[in-house]
Amino acid sequence: MAVPPYGTAALAGQVVIVTGAGSGIGRATAHAFADAGAHVLGVGRRKDALEETAAGRPRITPHPADLRTADAPQEVTDAAVRRWGRLDVLVNNAGATRLMPLAETTAAGIVALFELNVTAPSLLARAALPQLRRRRGAIVNVSSTYGHRPLPGAAHYAASKAALEQLTRTWAVELAADGIRVNAVAPGPTESQALSAAGLPAAVVEQIKREEAGRVPLGRRGEPQEIAAWILRLADPAATWLTGQVLTVDGGLELV
Repeated sequence: MAVPPYGTAALAGQVVIVTGAGSGIGRATAHAFADAGAHVLGVGRRKDALEETAAGRPRITPHPADLRTADAPQEVTDAAVRRWGRLDVLVNNAGATRLMPLAETTAAGIVALFELNVTAPSLLARAALPQLRRRRGAIVNVSSTYGHRPLPGAAHYAASKAALEQLTRTWAVELAADGIRVNAVAPGPTESQALSAAGLPAAVVEQIKREEAGRVPLGRRGEPQEIAAWILRLADPAATWLTGQVLTVDGGLELV
């Protein structure tokens, strides 16, 4: 079997859907794919944020959508195919972070977390599946180091990411016969708007960031671009024999 040359050149001309592309890891990932020559449909709920992501990068097309709505998965997939005629890679990055100690747990809180972190990527993958089969494409899910380690005070967030990791492994086996590779990246504490989006006061956000950085062996929080680089590697067509893996990128936090 001929193995494509490794490197971002292999991604040139490919069509990629990146969810949660309005900020953080999603924005960095959209930029990285576009800089590698891919066409990117940047999906998110905030049109202005997506337009900021696409500014100066004509290969990125903003596509506002709420992935929790019933018709969004098919509509997003159709938009990519309508524009570029194919779909090669799906990056399921959109997700929510929520602190929810057991004593404060509600049914609505659990449903909201799993709706965005588990249900939405599942239904988007299902909608994209026929196109990915045609291209023998790839799915990259974005989990978290807390998908496989405890996170006191946010157990249901951690559980939703654990579910995404198990989906990754199972889809990898299920779709292997179609030539579709499914992998995940599990970032450690990374600079983003996730904590602020969770409704935490600015002072609390800064305290959490300091505490997280103090626990990381490399002594700092990650940058979105550092995670995006590994998402590209997992999606690279040259990674022909890599599937079902969850790659933790967390500055060594998993070791302590």
